[in-house]
Amino acid sequence: MLLVGLGLALASALATNLGFLFRHRGAIAAPDVDARHPLRSAIELFRSKWWTIGYGVAAIAYALHVGALALAPLSLVQAVLAGGLVVLGVIAERWFGFRVGTREWAGLGLAAVALAFLALTGGGGPSGKESSDYSVAAMLAWESALVGVGTLLILSGRSQRSHSRCGVMLGAAAGLLFTVAHVAVKAASGHADAGLTMLTLVVVALLAGIVAFFASARSLQLGEAVAVIAVTSIAGNASAIPAGVVVFGDPIGEDAASVVLRSLAFVMVVVASALVPAPTRTSTSHGRAAESSAAV
Repeated sequence: MLLVGLGLALASALATNLGFLFRHRGAIAAPDVDARHPLRSAIELFRSKWWTIGYGVAAIAYALHVGALALAPLSLVQAVLAGGLVVLGVIAERWFGFRVGTREWAGLGLAAVALAFLALTGGGGPSGKESSDYSVAAMLAWESALVGVGTLLILSGRSQRSHSRCGVMLGAAAGLLFTVAHVAVKAASGHADAGLTMLTLVVVALLAGIVAFFASARSLQLGEAVAVIAVTSIAGNASAIPAGVVVFGDPIGEDAASVVLRSLAFVMVVVASALVPAPTRTSTSHGRAAESSAAV
């Protein structure tokens, strides 16, 4: 059953990246995302065939992820999913015509190794409903910090003359805001009977998810596909893992050596994120992305 679970995790990693690349193709074909008209922008995105296909593939990836978690330990599943960053480079080159440079391969590989190490060395910690227990002060501080940094990235992206840099910044913002939503959902899942608290968490998750949706879509319209997708994934993973420690009290390590090694792994993730946004060329022209103006 373990091998089946790991196989499902690998299939989930493949489907996740396929979904992202399909959505990139659909986002390029759709009109520019405009924050002033979110409903119209969302409708136009889903009118794009490849965007809708990408979301369908993402739904399959999520189902595979759930199946993997039912059959294999969480740490192993997350390690396989982290290794999906390398899968991203392979399928982008082989199936979508992108050329992944040496610098990007180094960044993807470094991020995959570091994130997999963090997943495998996460230690024990509470399970079930107890894993959703959180510190209110830590929750407010962490979520506020992520929202603040995400907002700063979105605003900074608007001032960038380079569409590629703007896309990367929006992708990073989307990854952080997806984490805001995930943390709120996890906290709410263990406190379904908490009334107003649960409602507040659900609202936070919805708002963060909506902003992340549009930021991610716009990032795919403006940036190079491999760089944007990788940075979104890295930002999401790199902010979600410490969220478990800060907000939910997950152990950072069992001894001093593991704490030091996990801290070094976080540094590797930061270095990897700096390596990934190298210039990428495609076999076909995506001139529309270069011509569009930032609307988010």
